[in-house]
Amino acid sequence: MRAARLTAVTAVATAAALTAVTGCTEKSGAADGEHVVTVTATDDACEVSTSEFPAGHVELAVENKGSKVTEVYLLFPDDRVVTERENIGPGTKQRVTAEVKAGEYRIVCKPGMKGKGIRQDVKATGGKAAARDPRLDEAVAAYRQYVQQQADETLPKAEAFAKAVEAGDLEAAKKAYAPSRIGWERTEPVAESFGDIDPKVDVREDGLEDGQDPATDWTGWHRLEKALWQDGKIGDREKELAATLVTDLKDWQNRVGKADITPTSMANGAKELLDEVATGKVTGEEERYSHTDLVDFKANVEGARTSYELLKPVAKENDAALTAELDRQFGALDKLLDQYRPSTSSYEFTSYDKVGKADRKELSDAVNALAEPLSKLAAAVVAKERGDRR
Repeated sequence: MRAARLTAVTAVATAAALTAVTGCTEKSGAADGEHVVTVTATDDACEVSTSEFPAGHVELAVENKGSKVTEVYLLFPDDRVVTERENIGPGTKQRVTAEVKAGEYRIVCKPGMKGKGIRQDVKATGGKAAARDPRLDEAVAAYRQYVQQQADETLPKAEAFAKAVEAGDLEAAKKAYAPSRIGWERTEPVAESFGDIDPKVDVREDGLEDGQDPATDWTGWHRLEKALWQDGKIGDREKELAATLVTDLKDWQNRVGKADITPTSMANGAKELLDEVATGKVTGEEERYSHTDLVDFKANVEGARTSYELLKPVAKENDAALTAELDRQFGALDKLLDQYRPSTSSYEFTSYDKVGKADRKELSDAVNALAEPLSKLAAAVVAKERGDRR
């Protein structure tokens, strides 16, 4: 999960009002084609090249001219995520390809990757759907089955975790904690796309919004993680939170089949999972009490690889060099992770507090080596449909 989450805000009526309130402005004219929207981020502004673009495949050409790492989102009006890109460093550029239907959207920049972000209302016009290779429809259908399967398999594991907490069995709860998170971590971008479920089940204490009280507003896995490992006790509040976690995960299970999934969201979701690894797992911040980060790490990589493998037949035709590099980097990262578990048939990993600085650097380098080519997967998947407009 990310350190901070977006919350819904009231849309302003005009572009002028939006500029005055948020510092987000519109630049005249697209930079390199009507399907490309340039996004220039600074520490206090977010400029977009146009407020309207054709429905279909749109590409956000992002440049961070600020002094802080930023992230950029394309959102539905209700803050559901269409696509996103994190970890855009100062002075760097990235491109994000998404498939959008005609309608209203928002582009959001988040300097420092914190807060509600600087927002710009935009519109996709025209009713023509993006052309799609039939094999990509098959990939989307297969991925839908995968995310539903992960949700279905998570529920009994989460219920076992909750029962241990409710019974006050500290050791049993600790043992059940990490396995209960695997399915979620494999498909986290889909869960995050709903906007409201992730803050309930997977937020860390430092990810709470301003004004939220950890004593009353912090719920989910990591609240219980802290109680189990740092506090070393299970009270009435923890028992209540365990039951709430199961309720929230059932909500996820029931809604995941209705998620908006496209070939580009699958590709971008794979990259998002690597961003999750880079910002939370490699640093040890995600599982700071239990030190089960490598379990999450492996699940994130597995989820990313599933998306990639489903999209690979089309991506390989469009960019064989890219898929060859992705095969190599996925293999290298899997081999490295396997060094931290006793058996490839086991989901047990070395406690992350036992992984030294040099080894963490090696893991980080392997993640970065995979993330760079993975950021190009969405563009490769739709290259023929877009006609390589770039």
